Amino acid sequence: MTKPGVVLGTEDAVVAAAAAARHFSFPPPRTGGDSCRKLAAQVDLGAAAVTGSWLDSMKASSPRHKLMAPLAAADAEHDDWMERHPSALDRFDALAAAAKGKQVAVFLDYDGTLSPIVEDPDSAIMTDEMREAVRGVAARFPTAIVSGRGRDKVFDFVGLEELYYAGSHGMDIRGPTADPNNPNGKEARSVLCQPASEFLPVISEVYAALVNTVETSIPGAKVENNKFCLSVHFRCVEESAWGALFEQVRSVLKDYPGLRLTQGRKVLEVRPMIKWDKGKALEFLLGALGYGDDGRGDEVFPIYVGDDRTDEDAFKVLRARGQGAGILVSKFPKETCATFSLREPGEVRDFLRRLVLLDGTNT
Repeated sequence: MTKPGVVLGTEDAVVAAAAAARHFSFPPPRTGGDSCRKLAAQVDLGAAAVTGSWLDSMKASSPRHKLMAPLAAADAEHDDWMERHPSALDRFDALAAAAKGKQVAVFLDYDGTLSPIVEDPDSAIMTDEMREAVRGVAARFPTAIVSGRGRDKVFDFVGLEELYYAGSHGMDIRGPTADPNNPNGKEARSVLCQPASEFLPVISEVYAALVNTVETSIPGAKVENNKFCLSVHFRCVEESAWGALFEQVRSVLKDYPGLRLTQGRKVLEVRPMIKWDKGKALEFLLGALGYGDDGRGDEVFPIYVGDDRTDEDAFKVLRARGQGAGILVSKFPKETCATFSLREPGEVRDFLRRLVLLDGTNT
């Protein structure tokens, strides 16, 4: 199932230069530390969550509120953050050196990573240039899209049959239906993982309830059915109505103890109460590619690119494995377990193009 190894090479001096940064070290420490554990704890909005603390969290992560900070303080914070999470483009050679002699595997979020964040989630269309960049990467490395969207919907957006797709935050995984490097790859096409299948009836029931309550009473709110999870988008909701929206969603979920509520970028996520997330999806896909915990794990260099809190679960897995590179897409400083950063989807496209152009003659 694995693709031919592609080796990324560069001058050894680059690694020393990367390590000389005041806060930055690569490869990163094997554990994510207290900050990663704290970050993971902030995502779940269970019964103990209160509306006030949730609203404070949303305001703190809002770009509009970030821009209201004093300019000097914001600049200092940004500079310090960039030292700890430097640009993956600026430090590309260090990343390439760390991947030398290993099989690269690429994992990409969709919204905010391959496409811009837009007011209407149905209009999050990736550009043709981005699609060609992803196509080029997939021709050389195993490549997967890992999204909170439904798998069928994100496939419609991307439109590339040679990729692995993990929708519903990794609860709906299927292998490529076409592989240019392995046209007869029945094994890859047979990859399937749906750990939350038993929740489909209750997800449909809650979807109908949220549409009838939230969408009809909160202007701008949109409920999206992602098959194994639900998204309640409030990007177009007035900030004064965020609290009411949150309470309505929690009111519906109180009768469904098997579901939990989490928070993303201007979205609330309703998910089954199972131990599965984008990190588990990453581990499953690495195992499906032949790089699980059976002794070959050290032969792979996973690169995971994402912009959302839900992507932190994948960044944590890379930290725990002590390998690969997590890349956060963000224009603003935020707590993250990622090692590198990129500012917006345009930089993601440029990063993918650089991956394609690397020398892959040594295995």
